[in-house]
Amino acid sequence: MFLYLLTIIPLCFLLKFVSKTSLLHILKKWLRLLEDKCYVYQFYKVPQFNHNMQENQLYRKINTYLNSLPFVEDSAFTNLFSGSKTNEINLVLDTNQKIVDNFLSARVSWINEKDEKTGLKSFVLKVRKNDKRRILRPYLQHIHSKFDEIEQRRKEVRLFVNVNDESDGNRRWISVPFTHPATFDTVVMEQDLKNKVKADLETFLKSKQHYNRIGRIWKRNYLLHGPSGTGKSTFIAAMANFLSYDVYNIDLSKVSDDSDLKLLLLQSTSKSLIVIEDLDSYLCKNSTALSLSAILNFMDGIFSCCGDERLMIFTTNSKDQIDPTVLRPGRIDHHIHFPLCDFNAFKSLASSHLGLKDHKLFPQVEENFQTGSVLSPAEISEIMISNRSSPSRALKMVISTHQSNSKLVPSRISDKIETIHSNNEADLAPKHPLWLSKSRSVRPVEESGESGVYPQGLRKSKSVRPMVESGDPGAFGKESVNELRKFYGLIRIKSRRKKSLDFDTIEK
Repeated sequence: MFLYLLTIIPLCFLLKFVSKTSLLHILKKWLRLLEDKCYVYQFYKVPQFNHNMQENQLYRKINTYLNSLPFVEDSAFTNLFSGSKTNEINLVLDTNQKIVDNFLSARVSWINEKDEKTGLKSFVLKVRKNDKRRILRPYLQHIHSKFDEIEQRRKEVRLFVNVNDESDGNRRWISVPFTHPATFDTVVMEQDLKNKVKADLETFLKSKQHYNRIGRIWKRNYLLHGPSGTGKSTFIAAMANFLSYDVYNIDLSKVSDDSDLKLLLLQSTSKSLIVIEDLDSYLCKNSTALSLSAILNFMDGIFSCCGDERLMIFTTNSKDQIDPTVLRPGRIDHHIHFPLCDFNAFKSLASSHLGLKDHKLFPQVEENFQTGSVLSPAEISEIMISNRSSPSRALKMVISTHQSNSKLVPSRISDKIETIHSNNEADLAPKHPLWLSKSRSVRPVEESGESGVYPQGLRKSKSVRPMVESGDPGAFGKESVNELRKFYGLIRIKSRRKKSLDFDTIEK
């Protein structure tokens, strides 16, 4: 018994020492090498790109599947990345690392290889020849189904941008998680138009067989046009979140030539939004790097068939300067106009930003918008965000800003006065369309919140009266001055009654 204990105790200490050191790892490695010598293996290579430099979807699925396995922790070198959720950490297999998987009682292994010369990546599957006929196809189907489950759980939309990476000539896209919170519920747009767009997108998702039957590529092209700050980019984000499609934003200034643009399209995936913003500004530059024919072929040429279930979206501030061949039916299926903010859009913003359904200043705001829209939704949104602690101050600031910006565009006041001139046959003096900009006709809203009694904020002392009293014949004729005096007298009478002025009533 004593000799038995003397044998067992040192052996236990030896095993404990071996288990806590690299000796056990070395022993396992030797056993695997010996096992490899006893079996014959078959190797299968899965490259990242095919011979047309299109992304191999099987490579992407295998990469997602392997990084989800618990065996990735056993790899000698593993990358750690933060996930899309809080406190989430993802383990990603590094290059030239081996990972082992088990399927139907068979042991398979994967190696993540990278060619040092070309920089191309690939996965190499190692299967015993005795097992390949039994497990290969079921195993690949298993990877497909697991990938779909993982993607369904993640539902992570990604934003891709094109780059010029000289160190890696095959790299065209880099991506980040697309976390824009915009939805169709938060987009400021006419409800009827919003419903039509949603219905069109839902129909598009179910139209694969229809497009195949009529012999057309399963894609749809949109043109979003309107001034800056009207919500075109936000609308694109809402479309991406509604469809759960990846977004490929192409910067044309980084496209070297026509072939590079084709390569970008080839390396994009199905179920994606291909976005080119500010198309008009690029076409007006007359750049020699990219031809107009390349853009036309990009929109509906033969290369546009390299992927299904795609939306191509182009934005522009004004479509008037774009060549009509770009906008013809077939290249652009839908034109969606994004105007400046009107009163209905203002009420939507006030409801979402300030929680206001109604306010005593709404009539004054509506009166300002009736003279024409001069503010974009982005401008009004920023005012409301900056003054969200005081809704009344926010509304007053919107009114003041609207009146101040009205100086930069022709107002209805000048239109009415010019109408008076044109109706007076005796008035032969030249009109002065910029008289409003020379006078101080627009004032900020008073802090008291009193609604304006003068049209467009005309002042008593510094609006029309100084010019009328001066009687400058160079600007207006004598009879024109008399008409303006009558017009100004009517304004003063109405102001004493503390009622707002209506130009249509005065005309009658």
